[in-house]
Amino acid sequence: MISATKLTDQELISQFVEGDAKAFETLLYRHKDRIFTSIVMMVKDSSLADDIFQDVFIKVIDTIKAGNYNDEGKFLPWVLRIAHNQCIDHFRRMKKMPSLRVDDQEELLDSTIFTNDNAENAIIRLQKESDIQYLLNKLPEDQREVIVMRHFANLSFKEIAEKTNCSINTALGRMRYGLINLRKLLADAPAVMA
Repeated sequence: MISATKLTDQELISQFVEGDAKAFETLLYRHKDRIFTSIVMMVKDSSLADDIFQDVFIKVIDTIKAGNYNDEGKFLPWVLRIAHNQCIDHFRRMKKMPSLRVDDQEELLDSTIFTNDNAENAIIRLQKESDIQYLLNKLPEDQREVIVMRHFANLSFKEIAEKTNCSINTALGRMRYGLINLRKLLADAPAVMA
């Protein structure tokens, strides 16, 4: 009998459809780091990313069990697309229900955060973060992933290479081209960052 870890994604999905829950566990374990990282890089909050990650896999399980997953042999890109859509849905819900986000409990007690100057700075910071996220989303997925892992998750290129299953040189190349593309996007869309 072949070890589950040596089976293809499609073989594991077929076994899961036939009732083998362990096959899905293997599939989840195989791709969880990459999927979770892509969610974290969009929402920038690991506890929120945990919730979205769970929602993604509930949707994946429901879709596979309903027989609506078509055999294209591209399981990971399909799940990453679902994760991206779940993040977008989260942001849409947040726009409908605005909330105050406090990063540090001490800030809540500091009445100076409610001054006009600090409110303006907070709005500017949020806009800049939104602009950066907008530009990152314009990059190819592999370039965006490396930039986020390096600059937002503070991973080394060795760790990035391990998590993305590529060589260190490939990770460095993706970073280089990602930064080049970001510069081009910035030059082409100065109004976005104004």
